[in-house]
Amino acid sequence: MDLQLAGKVALVTGASAGLGRGIAEVLAEEGCRLAILARRRALLEALADGLARHGERPLVVMEDVTMPGAAERARDAVLARFGRCDILVNNAGGSRPQEGLGDDAAWEEAMTLNFTAARRFAHALVPVMQANRFGRIVNITGPDEPFSINAANAPNGAVHIWAKALSRVVGRDGITVNSIPPGRLRSEQIDQRILPTEEARRAWAEANVPVGYIGEPRDLAVLVAFLCSPLARYITGQVIHVDGGARRFSH
Repeated sequence: MDLQLAGKVALVTGASAGLGRGIAEVLAEEGCRLAILARRRALLEALADGLARHGERPLVVMEDVTMPGAAERARDAVLARFGRCDILVNNAGGSRPQEGLGDDAAWEEAMTLNFTAARRFAHALVPVMQANRFGRIVNITGPDEPFSINAANAPNGAVHIWAKALSRVVGRDGITVNSIPPGRLRSEQIDQRILPTEEARRAWAEANVPVGYIGEPRDLAVLVAFLCSPLARYITGQVIHVDGGARRFSH
């Protein structure tokens, strides 16, 4: 299937590794012109070098998404290079498990990283998309089954509610807004912090994942690519889980 993404301009945040890297790779394969954003320049440059085999070398944008003005600086860099931005993938974020209840600083940092940054980037780019009568915003969030105190759960829920509201405002402008909470997928967070050994990953999958294994970044990236395509024009305001069936809710 031709996803009709050739020539579309996409900005992917948190693109230096893991899920963001996988998303950037699939979008490049589909013909997107890319801007890849993260804090680690060496990883971004290496990714850009690798993706250049698909055509145009991606624009590397060094930013910390939590910093004031980061969204506007990224927008301006993308517009200076490409003249427009069709797709925003808000991938930067992270789990924040707490010992006890957590303190104010931990909760505020988690909210800034996992909600406020995504909102700022989307709000910076929506006028650009409205001018072109086309836009795709995909937010990579997190699970909504809190098993313990994790400061990322509340902002993930906030993204889902904000994204639903935004989708209703911009739908007539040809812009869709969707959210994807990944389950256990191979990433830096999973491999280094949550399930750091192959034995741990295999045991968790056997106990929790109906398909029986931990997913790869590409398992998520293919859905992102579809949601970003013109073909997905009637899918908006949705929260779509990619977790191998691990989530127990039916809705």
